[in-house]
Amino acid sequence: MVVLASTPAVDQIPLLRSPGPGDYFAGMPVVDLSSPGAPRAIADACERFGFFKLVGHGVPLDAMERLESEAVRFFAQPQADKDRAGPAYPFGYGSKRIGLNGDVGWLEYLLLAVDNASLSTACPVPSCAAFRAALNEYIAAVRKVAARVLEAMAEGLGIAPVSTLSAMVAAEGSDQVFRVNHYPPCTALHGLGLGRSATGFGEHTDPQLLSLLRSNGTSGLQIALHDGGQWVSVPSDRDALFVNVGDSLQVLTNGRFKSVKHRVVANSLKSRVSMIYFGGPPLGQRIAPLPQLLGEGEQSLYKDFTWSEYKKAAYKSRLGDNRLAHFHKLQQP
Repeated sequence: MVVLASTPAVDQIPLLRSPGPGDYFAGMPVVDLSSPGAPRAIADACERFGFFKLVGHGVPLDAMERLESEAVRFFAQPQADKDRAGPAYPFGYGSKRIGLNGDVGWLEYLLLAVDNASLSTACPVPSCAAFRAALNEYIAAVRKVAARVLEAMAEGLGIAPVSTLSAMVAAEGSDQVFRVNHYPPCTALHGLGLGRSATGFGEHTDPQLLSLLRSNGTSGLQIALHDGGQWVSVPSDRDALFVNVGDSLQVLTNGRFKSVKHRVVANSLKSRVSMIYFGGPPLGQRIAPLPQLLGEGEQSLYKDFTWSEYKKAAYKSRLGDNRLAHFHKLQQP
């Protein structure tokens, strides 16, 4: 960690090497969800990277832009007004502090509970009717996309019925979360010649089955390649969705799909706004490799656990911790 005494605004925010021209993810898989070849392409991308860019998803562009506009309007409010929507324990507005275990980043955010296809009525934030309407419109659309992606994953893996995975997210009581992140420009670092950028959101994997991310035109998202762990920058595309495999899906596929480690680097000049849907199962859902994916004599790589047990473990950990390590079985020689 680097502390800059002359720039108290970034005090205690970890710094990362700024992305260079050669850091961009040139081989990023792009999948058209409307294509007949989508199931196989999605399965291949999840096996190789745990990540892909999704086009042809069907979420209306105006719904995405409407939510982005409302989010920008919310984050432009005076700090005192935003603070009244927090703290984010567990849901609400947060700034710089991520969770309860010491992680910090150059961002502010809204963490929101989702009930079926809309914001939970038990979640009063945000209070603005237009913002809630935009959130509900987008969440309803992106949740349908998540189900289609999970069905395509199942088809690509040869799982029957194809609703095996999507049913977990669509089930009554499924644990869904929605996050809106705003990464303000970190102007304090601009022109200092450090070759470093402020960490917006530290490296981590998502604990759920999957997450679907959409952002404005400002880049900043990076993923770690499974082969060697090299960090690469993901070019921004405001019309696309980006899909991350989560830890739970890694276990359900017995490691065939691997969750992707990712992070966000703050821009020194431009603001980044992103919105992320996290699809998780009901709390009592048993998370274990699907029998259809275990070959003859193949054993599970993981101890059995419920989503509730894993979620509790995740919330007790730091962002960068390998949470699945505690659930790995010791393999016999």
